[in-house]
Amino acid sequence: MMITCDFPILPVGTQTSECEDYVTAAVQSIKDSGLNYQLTGMGTQIEADSLDELYSAISDAQEAVFELGAGRVYAVIKIDGRRDLKNRTLDSKVESVEKMLK
Repeated sequence: MMITCDFPILPVGTQTSECEDYVTAAVQSIKDSGLNYQLTGMGTQIEADSLDELYSAISDAQEAVFELGAGRVYAVIKIDGRRDLKNRTLDSKVESVEKMLK
């Protein structure tokens, strides 16, 4: 089964409205997990083989933001788990729509 996920992670209660240090720490944590990921302007997308693997990576990313001093970390998680198609990756989802564009 291929699981894809999209989530933004936001620090709350910091001294500034800038989030780049916190986002960098979260994304570095995901990169270190070894999972395939894509950073977008509004969040991060991850591919995983299991929910346990996915939740572990998200938990570590949230902890990385706490470790930088955020008093609160807010994340919204959108998950798409597919069992009807194999290897339905983030790239393949985009490619299927791009093929249909005129």
